[in-house]
Amino acid sequence: MGGAVSAGEDNDELIDNLKEAQYIRTELVEQAFRAIDRADYYLEEFKDNAYKDLAWKHGNIHLSAPCIYSEVMEALDLQPGLSFLNLGSGTGYLSSMVGLILGPFGVNHGVELHSDVIEYAKQKLDFFIKTSDSFDRFEFCEPSFVTGNCLEISPDCTQYDRVYCGAGVQKEHEDYMKNLLKVGGILVMPLEEKLTKITRVGPSAWETKKILAVSFAPLIQPNHADSGKSRLVHLPPVAVRSLQDLARIAIRGTIKKIIHQEAMSKAGNGLKNPARFKRRRVRRRRMETIVFLDKEVFASRISSPSDDNNNSEDVEEERPEEEETKLSELKPDPPVNFLREKVLSLPLPDPLKYYLLYYREK
Repeated sequence: MGGAVSAGEDNDELIDNLKEAQYIRTELVEQAFRAIDRADYYLEEFKDNAYKDLAWKHGNIHLSAPCIYSEVMEALDLQPGLSFLNLGSGTGYLSSMVGLILGPFGVNHGVELHSDVIEYAKQKLDFFIKTSDSFDRFEFCEPSFVTGNCLEISPDCTQYDRVYCGAGVQKEHEDYMKNLLKVGGILVMPLEEKLTKITRVGPSAWETKKILAVSFAPLIQPNHADSGKSRLVHLPPVAVRSLQDLARIAIRGTIKKIIHQEAMSKAGNGLKNPARFKRRRVRRRRMETIVFLDKEVFASRISSPSDDNNNSEDVEEERPEEEETKLSELKPDPPVNFLREKVLSLPLPDPLKYYLLYYREK
């Protein structure tokens, strides 16, 4: 069992590997992946596997392989302010990364079949908001999750700009999925053993692109054996933000601009940001065959002409032994949460400071 890229020692190295293999191709997607540590969504006893490019499943809890999430995030072409629907939202890992890009005026909804997984996702979301410094670098569109079968969504639900389905979609449900999209929207789902991107270019017009060969477990069909009736899933309403919340967003945005201006001013005076340390090993291997656990059993990249020219060998950077010793001794300082420091330094009552920081514990 292997993945599309080699295992990383930490979240950043995993992202480095995904970038080198061209699974992550845009800055927005890279920022979202770096902001949320994949290991935080694992149970404690399984965290050793968090940075491998493999799917993980325990009971009803499931995470797709990082290369799959990368392709999904890139294909969705996310932008601030869009609406997003995640069918089979699981742990909320993908929904949270999407929320970092959508920003405070987006819509971020998820439907999950298993109520225990919904509770797990809410715990992980709460942990991210309260403890992660990454939260303060973004304005977040918090996901809302509902329990139910995604094939039983109420027909009067709103349509979305972006939709992702995390289970295999049968051909007979293709039109059902398409109807969840607004005109101009993008749907990404496993369809007929291919991760597929469908763009709605008109009321009855579609463009389809096959991205990646995959094998997902199929969607679970609704079971009406008990009552014989469908149990409609009602998605969360699109809520209007309160005046207090709008003020908090505006104030935080202003403080971030001030911090940026101060940093630019210092840079103009000859002060430079500390250099990032690079890993010694450079991976240039792209595998054409990928094997996954459980829900993603097999996947292979759909070849393109540009892939034929790729060198499949690993390259080792050579550094003098003395230089390697120095690099191993030097470690970059942990990142500073400038927004938090600035808020805490303001001449404001403590309750207002804590409100601006979302009552975060860290």
